[in-house]
Amino acid sequence: MRDSDSPAFAETAAIPAFTPVPLARHRRDGWTAERQRAFIATLARTGCVAAAARAAGMSVTSAYKLRRRPVAESFAAAWSVALADARRRAFEFAIDRALTAVLQPRLYRGNFTGTIMRSDDTRAVLVALRAASAMAPPKV
Repeated sequence: MRDSDSPAFAETAAIPAFTPVPLARHRRDGWTAERQRAFIATLARTGCVAAAARAAGMSVTSAYKLRRRPVAESFAAAWSVALADARRRAFEFAIDRALTAVLQPRLYRGNFTGTIMRSDDTRAVLVALRAASAMAPPKV
Protein backbone atom coordinates (compact mmCIF):
# COMPACT_ATOMS: atom_id res chain seq x y z
CA MET A 1 0.00 0.00 0.00
CA ARG A 2 1.33 3.42 -0.94
CA ASP A 3 1.32 6.35 1.48
CA SER A 4 -1.28 8.10 -0.66
CA ASP A 5 -3.67 5.16 -0.04
CA SER A 6 -3.46 5.33 3.74
CA PRO A 7 -6.34 6.87 5.74
CA ALA A 8 -4.03 9.46 7.33
CA PHE A 9 -2.94 10.73 3.90
CA ALA A 10 -6.45 10.66 2.43
CA GLU A 11 -7.59 13.35 4.85
CA THR A 12 -5.76 16.40 3.62
CA ALA A 13 -4.82 19.00 6.15
CA ALA A 14 -6.98 22.09 5.89
CA ILE A 15 -4.86 25.22 5.71
CA PRO A 16 -6.45 27.90 7.87
CA ALA A 17 -7.05 31.27 6.24
CA PHE A 18 -4.96 34.08 7.65
CA THR A 19 -3.57 37.50 6.80
CA PRO A 20 0.22 37.40 6.36
CA VAL A 21 2.18 39.53 8.79
CA PRO A 22 2.97 42.90 7.17
CA LEU A 23 6.67 43.68 7.34
CA ALA A 24 8.27 47.13 7.28
CA ARG A 25 11.25 45.93 5.24
CA HIS A 26 11.08 43.43 2.42
CA ARG A 27 14.16 41.25 2.46
CA ARG A 28 14.95 38.62 -0.12
CA ASP A 29 15.73 36.13 2.64
CA GLY A 30 12.99 37.28 5.04
CA TRP A 31 9.44 36.23 5.82
CA THR A 32 7.49 36.87 2.64
CA ALA A 33 3.77 36.17 2.36
CA GLU A 34 4.57 33.04 0.34
CA ARG A 35 6.94 31.77 3.03
CA GLN A 36 4.34 32.40 5.70
CA ARG A 37 1.77 30.41 3.70
CA ALA A 38 4.27 27.57 3.14
CA PHE A 39 5.03 27.53 6.86
CA ILE A 40 1.37 27.29 7.89
CA ALA A 41 0.63 24.66 5.20
CA THR A 42 3.53 22.46 6.32
CA LEU A 43 2.63 22.97 9.98
CA ALA A 44 -0.93 21.86 9.26
CA ARG A 45 0.37 18.78 7.45
CA THR A 46 3.15 17.72 9.84
CA GLY A 47 2.45 19.33 13.19
CA CYS A 48 6.17 20.07 13.54
CA VAL A 49 7.37 23.68 13.81
CA ALA A 50 10.95 22.75 12.83
CA ALA A 51 9.81 20.94 9.68
CA ALA A 52 7.53 23.84 8.77
CA ALA A 53 10.35 26.36 9.22
CA ARG A 54 12.67 24.23 7.08
CA ALA A 55 10.02 23.99 4.37
CA ALA A 56 9.69 27.77 4.38
CA GLY A 57 13.46 28.21 4.27
CA MET A 58 13.52 29.99 7.61
CA SER A 59 14.70 29.23 11.15
CA VAL A 60 12.54 28.12 14.06
CA THR A 61 13.68 31.13 16.08
CA SER A 62 12.58 33.58 13.40
CA ALA A 63 9.21 31.80 13.15
CA TYR A 64 8.57 32.29 16.85
CA LYS A 65 9.73 35.92 16.63
CA LEU A 66 7.32 36.50 13.74
CA ARG A 67 4.50 34.95 15.77
CA ARG A 68 5.20 37.26 18.74
CA ARG A 69 4.95 40.48 16.70
CA PRO A 70 2.07 42.78 17.70
CA VAL A 71 0.53 42.70 14.20
CA ALA A 72 0.72 38.90 13.85
CA GLU A 73 -2.59 37.95 15.48
CA SER A 74 -3.92 36.31 12.33
CA PHE A 75 -0.68 34.38 11.74
CA ALA A 76 -0.58 33.24 15.40
CA ALA A 77 -4.22 32.12 15.24
CA ALA A 78 -3.57 30.16 12.03
CA TRP A 79 -0.49 28.61 13.68
CA SER A 80 -2.61 27.45 16.65
CA VAL A 81 -5.37 26.07 14.43
CA ALA A 82 -2.89 24.24 12.17
CA LEU A 83 -1.08 22.71 15.14
CA ALA A 84 -4.32 21.63 16.82
CA ASP A 85 -5.57 20.06 13.58
CA ALA A 86 -2.29 18.18 13.09
CA ARG A 87 -2.43 16.89 16.68
CA ARG A 88 -6.02 15.77 16.20
CA ARG A 89 -5.14 13.87 13.03
CA ALA A 90 -2.12 12.27 14.73
CA PHE A 91 -4.35 11.18 17.61
CA GLU A 92 -6.90 9.67 15.24
CA PHE A 93 -4.16 7.85 13.34
CA ALA A 94 -2.63 6.48 16.55
CA ILE A 95 -6.02 5.25 17.82
CA ASP A 96 -6.74 3.66 14.44
CA ARG A 97 -3.34 1.98 14.48
CA ALA A 98 -3.85 0.75 18.04
CA LEU A 99 -7.27 -0.75 17.29
CA THR A 100 -6.59 -2.16 13.84
CA ALA A 101 -4.68 -5.37 13.25
CA VAL A 102 -1.42 -5.04 11.32
CA LEU A 103 0.16 -7.67 9.09
CA GLN A 104 3.67 -8.40 10.27
CA PRO A 105 6.09 -10.48 8.19
CA ARG A 106 7.70 -13.51 9.82
CA LEU A 107 11.26 -14.44 8.94
CA TYR A 108 13.28 -17.51 9.79
CA ARG A 109 17.01 -17.37 9.11
CA GLY A 110 16.46 -14.52 6.70
CA ASN A 111 13.73 -16.26 4.70
CA PHE A 112 10.13 -15.12 4.56
CA THR A 113 7.88 -17.76 6.13
CA GLY A 114 4.54 -15.94 6.31
CA THR A 115 2.70 -13.20 8.11
CA ILE A 116 0.91 -12.80 11.41
CA MET A 117 -1.79 -10.37 12.46
CA ARG A 118 -0.81 -8.10 15.35
CA SER A 119 -3.46 -5.96 16.96
CA ASP A 120 -1.72 -4.95 20.18
CA ASP A 121 0.43 -2.03 19.13
CA THR A 122 1.50 -0.71 22.52
CA ARG A 123 3.56 2.11 21.06
CA ALA A 124 0.54 3.46 19.16
CA VAL A 125 -1.53 3.37 22.35
CA LEU A 126 1.15 5.32 24.23
CA VAL A 127 1.38 7.87 21.43
CA ALA A 128 -2.40 8.25 21.44
CA LEU A 129 -2.46 8.77 25.20
CA ARG A 130 0.33 11.34 24.98
CA ALA A 131 -1.53 13.14 22.20
CA ALA A 132 -4.76 13.08 24.21
CA SER A 133 -3.04 14.69 27.18
CA ALA A 134 -1.59 17.37 24.88
CA MET A 135 -5.04 18.09 23.43
CA ALA A 136 -6.74 18.30 26.83
CA PRO A 137 -7.86 21.78 27.84
CA PRO A 138 -5.72 23.39 30.53
CA LYS A 139 -6.85 22.91 34.10
CA VAL A 140 -8.19 26.00 35.81
